Amino acid sequence: MRVFGIDCGTEITGFGVVETSDADRQPRLICRAFGGIRLPKTRSLPERLAQVYGELTAELERWQPEVVAIEEVFYSVNAKSALKLGQVRGVALLAAAMQGLPLAEYAPLKIKSSVVGYGLAKKEQVQFMVARLLQLDELPEPPDAADALAIAICHIHTAQTLEQQGATR
Repeated sequence: MRVFGIDCGTEITGFGVVETSDADRQPRLICRAFGGIRLPKTRSLPERLAQVYGELTAELERWQPEVVAIEEVFYSVNAKSALKLGQVRGVALLAAAMQGLPLAEYAPLKIKSSVVGYGLAKKEQVQFMVARLLQLDELPEPPDAADALAIAICHIHTAQTLEQQGATR
């Protein structure tokens, strides 16, 4: 299974590609790619949204994932920030839909619990555990890319759990 994770942000939107390998006795996670789409504040919001759409579309075409995983909407104290983030998220959803890819959404607490074992983990803890789970030599940078990888890992763990539950029933 190849999963494309997206961590939406108004300054940096992270992405990461993780797949599973069943070649070994124990399935393992393999990091294929990660990065961040940096959105210059000097450009207008429509220009930044177009940039997110264009770059995500290019990466989706390049990596040909089976599914896209994204963080669910979370509630923010600042309504203006939440609206801007929602617009970036909408563009990410559109990019996946235009590629005809299925989409999975996960709550931030579920993502962190799946990767770190603690739903209120800090960004640094997520980065560290993502690097360990994917056997990376260095922490994934920017942190938004580590979050995107965590979202992809969460989807893989969830899919594996559901598959095992279905097999035992």
